[in-house]
Amino acid sequence: MHETLLQLHHQGTDHVLITVAAARGSTPAPAGQKLIATPAGLHSGTVGGGKIEARALSHAASLLSEKNPPATDLQTWNLQRDIGMTCGGEMTLLFEVYRPTPAWHIAIFGSGHIVQALAPILATLPCRIDIIDTRPDWLAKLPTFPNLTTHLVTTHTEALYLITEITQAICITRGHSTDLPILAAILRQYPQISFLGVIGSASKRATLTRELRETGTPPDLIEKIHCPLGLPIGDNTPPQIAISITAQLLQQKSPPPLP
Repeated sequence: MHETLLQLHHQGTDHVLITVAAARGSTPAPAGQKLIATPAGLHSGTVGGGKIEARALSHAASLLSEKNPPATDLQTWNLQRDIGMTCGGEMTLLFEVYRPTPAWHIAIFGSGHIVQALAPILATLPCRIDIIDTRPDWLAKLPTFPNLTTHLVTTHTEALYLITEITQAICITRGHSTDLPILAAILRQYPQISFLGVIGSASKRATLTRELRETGTPPDLIEKIHCPLGLPIGDNTPPQIAISITAQLLQQKSPPPLP
């Protein structure tokens, strides 16, 4: 359950951890049983199922709907009198409300020479990194960090589910032909994305602009693309390009959303 809570925290998903703090008499769950609820309802775990769980989920939903809910809330219910169950026990539930700020998220399409230099730099920062590629051999070369996850896909666009509008997404694939469909799909699905960049020259940007317009992508969305990618510092070697990209991502990092 700890891993689930950590994942929800990284995703910036509001949630409530419900714990059976005490159980007296005949009850459907012992003390210590836990359940996680999100705005969508039951996420995982159980506090006994049936009517007691439905009441717990309803109470969690009401807490999440409040603008400034209490951090913790303790509820004691008589199962027969308050819940309408036949068993005559009593349960005390602890509700812990979490409203995490979404983690700084970077999605990188490609894992070639520049990404091999970029990943170790980004991994030292307080961000969550997803690296997506179709080449298992290049993904295998990446170092292991707790905040870095690799994704082997058949086509890069399979991994668009990883993106949200606060993601910083960058395309550093094998070339223009693989970058183009990624950019078009991201702009179509996430028009308010905080940062979208692609490696390349000014002439590549001109070509991408023309071809994205041919796909029907609105000009104002095309203007959101950062190409060339990275600040104009350093030379054309992978380590220095990696530093220039890191600097630009830091410069363009969006502030956390207001509560």
